[in-house]
Amino acid sequence: MTNKYRTHNCGELSMANINEEVRLAGFIQTIRNLGKMMFIDLRDEYGITQIVVSEGIDTKEFTKESTITVSGTVVERASKNPKIPTGDIEVIAKDITILGKCRNSLPFEINVEGQNVREDLRLEYRFLDLRNDNIHKNILLRSKIMKDFRTIMDELGFTEIQTPILANSSPEGARDFLVPSRLHPGEFYALPQAPQQFKQLLMVSGFEKYYQIAPCFRDEDPRADRSPGEFYQLDFEMSFVTQEDVFAVVEQVIPTVFKKNTDWKVEEGPFVRIPYKEAMEKYGTDKPDLRNPLVIEDLTDIFAGTEFNAFKDKTVKAIVVENMEEKPRKFFDGMSEYAVSELEARGLAWVKVDSEKSLNGGISKFIDEDRKAKIFERMNITQNSAIFFIADEFEKAQKIAGGVRIKLGTELDLLEKDIYKFCLIVDFPMYEMSDEGTIDFNHNPFSMPQGGMEALMTKNPLDIYAYQYDLVCNGYEIMSGAVRNHDQDIMIKAFEIAGYTVEDVKTRFGALFNAFSYGTPPHAGAAPGIDRIIMLLAKEDNIREVIAFPKNKKARDLLMNAPSKVFDKQLEEVHIKLNLDE
Repeated sequence: MTNKYRTHNCGELSMANINEEVRLAGFIQTIRNLGKMMFIDLRDEYGITQIVVSEGIDTKEFTKESTITVSGTVVERASKNPKIPTGDIEVIAKDITILGKCRNSLPFEINVEGQNVREDLRLEYRFLDLRNDNIHKNILLRSKIMKDFRTIMDELGFTEIQTPILANSSPEGARDFLVPSRLHPGEFYALPQAPQQFKQLLMVSGFEKYYQIAPCFRDEDPRADRSPGEFYQLDFEMSFVTQEDVFAVVEQVIPTVFKKNTDWKVEEGPFVRIPYKEAMEKYGTDKPDLRNPLVIEDLTDIFAGTEFNAFKDKTVKAIVVENMEEKPRKFFDGMSEYAVSELEARGLAWVKVDSEKSLNGGISKFIDEDRKAKIFERMNITQNSAIFFIADEFEKAQKIAGGVRIKLGTELDLLEKDIYKFCLIVDFPMYEMSDEGTIDFNHNPFSMPQGGMEALMTKNPLDIYAYQYDLVCNGYEIMSGAVRNHDQDIMIKAFEIAGYTVEDVKTRFGALFNAFSYGTPPHAGAAPGIDRIIMLLAKEDNIREVIAFPKNKKARDLLMNAPSKVFDKQLEEVHIKLNLDE
């Protein structure tokens, strides 16, 4: 089939095409007008070719970023450009047709290095922003990664099944997006936070290995690593399996996809497994970056009974950093300021360890010889190290210490380079205490408690672990999953502890509740986050850089102007009245 607009792509011409008649199409990236001769860099998705435009061709309407089709002859360039693959050749234009004219003024330049364009402006003109090479390549990478996920899941025998977008509201950790029903006044659908109930119902239905690249919808605040409103995950579930079977799939799928899409080293399975409590103790977070060698030590017992007010009756955490002899006082003051302003710490204490292994500077005068000896015995302290201390209430001390560890790792350039390191966080608490003082689910309400019914009946709810797990890569949570609760009685008891009655469970989870009476197989699964994985593989710090049409920091779509107000008639059709005065 002959293409009306082009015979070749811009990026594929070479010396092998010399003297060929070709037709190219693309965007005008640059125009260099030398009077009797004009040079155009013509760009398409595959590369750039220099076009030579001589007298006889009307160039008055040419503007940057217009689309054109060019017919001409490929010749060898006299002045070659080694920076581009087509730098040995150029095309002498015989005919140029403007296909789509671009206005003279652009909101920002395309493919100009060093620009500092305001993100909201980029998102308002996203169709132009996506022409920039870096973000354009990110979207192409996204396509490849999603194809790679599908390929390996198919090879592993999983069946791709789509589940509904209009679903029911359920408590899965975030606010639902509600959709009013026109046909059923006063009733609402909810956009699914995840296909959780549907994939469990598929297991009941006898589909033993399900997956889909599923859109998920959660009314959450935006973050650099979280897209507001919607995101995609590789959702999968298996019947007649245990936690170990899920890990075996994850340890095959994730490294395979990563290795196909990076030149960095990729850690292979089996991944390090870290219990939740250990992660919080050693790293101050349940998503530790294992490229960072720093570890948090608990010194609360050593400072028990101290008269030093900053540590008195507090949980005390400490981090040792080696080779700190040349760091000036300004560095330590800067770390303290960061802890106070960004981590809401009361302060950040420190001491230096000199060549004689004696303490000096900071709070050294408040540490007696006995406590010093115990600190040296417990921690791996070398000469010229520094010790940073965090003292606060238990959970807050953990969190602050985790933030200090991350900051020290980046500020001191301690992170291992060019590698993706993984760990599985396991043994999450089944329940947690809410801000209101009630028992609530910690993670996923559909998880199986470790110990089953006996644990629910005999243990303090806050002491019960669940078969829940996260996969972490370089400090980002990239997957959550669980062994599912498939027993109706355990389901009732688990929700009862969280304050739900049997009628609540029947009403809110009627399909699952009913299905669990019909021979439900044990099942488990997980859901790697596609957007965050692509962000990591694209080596981006902002998830919006790997999504074609993202929302901004305020969860607004500036290109399509969403959310927006609607007409009164539309509200009437779905039986809604607005009350914006309250």
